[in-house]
Amino acid sequence: MSTPKEILEQKIPEKLKAKPDKVKTVNALVNFDISGPTGGQWTLDCTSADACVKAGNDPAAKVTVLMTDSDFVSLIDGKLNAQMAFLTGKLKVKGDMGTALKLGNIL
Repeated sequence: MSTPKEILEQKIPEKLKAKPDKVKTVNALVNFDISGPTGGQWTLDCTSADACVKAGNDPAAKVTVLMTDSDFVSLIDGKLNAQMAFLTGKLKVKGDMGTALKLGNIL
């Protein structure tokens, strides 16, 4: 099973390079605050064509996504539906909901 660190630092950057047009639609900093034993904090920077993921949260981010490590991995693996996760409280969003919705196109 993957960890949030592997997903955010290896898999997501590959997806960003493959979908530069989708990155432009997000055009924001997005914090990921993942709790649990393999959790951590990362910032997804979609403000330039060279989108990247950095360790730690950025105070200038438009939105913060909060999840447990196991739910995050399930979401990325397609085993957990984002809308259901949100409705059941497994996925929490602080900040700009519009930006959060655009993330689905990348993740």
